[in-house]
Amino acid sequence: MAEDEVTPEQLTAIAAENEEPEPVNYKPPAQKSMKEIQELDKDDESLRKYKEALLGAGPAEAVLDPNAPNVQVTRMTLLCDSAPNPLVLDLQGDLEAFKKQGFVLKEGVEYKIQINFKVNKDIVSGLKYVQQTFRKGIRIDKSDYMVGSYGPRPNEYEFLTTMEEAPKGMLARGNYEIKSKFTDDDKHDHLSWEWNLNIKKDWKD
Repeated sequence: MAEDEVTPEQLTAIAAENEEPEPVNYKPPAQKSMKEIQELDKDDESLRKYKEALLGAGPAEAVLDPNAPNVQVTRMTLLCDSAPNPLVLDLQGDLEAFKKQGFVLKEGVEYKIQINFKVNKDIVSGLKYVQQTFRKGIRIDKSDYMVGSYGPRPNEYEFLTTMEEAPKGMLARGNYEIKSKFTDDDKHDHLSWEWNLNIKKDWKD
């Protein structure tokens, strides 16, 4: 059997195995600006120090570029110890170009996905990385990763997924289209991008 000769029925069966239950309804707390949070309980010294440790001591308006979005997703990296080259997507470049190129991943290897992002202005709660995997137009998997809540700071944050294992075997080899999204409790779409993953017998094309 040649690579990528998996049938729609087999893909549907894989999708059914990967189906996860819908998450329980979660109601996010009311959004407050950094200034409001810093003004709250400002006479309570221990609470002020705690918030300073979490949010930094600077003023709320410490953003260099007023036109910058609150959340900037800067890059995505596939971390795999056995990969011959770094697998990095610069998410501040041409996102359309990723649809035409793909990462090559050797079947069965273990890897993690790392997302780098910045928070520029206000605290963002319930950040989430959502990934949907398609093969020949059929969605075979969907993963939701809770990233957490973060306050603004000059340096980037890093988020790492749990360890994943690339599929293996004759039927697993081929091209996978992946739709990624960085969102939050309020369903803000901070960034969406599409990319390709080629599962091969070995690292070389």
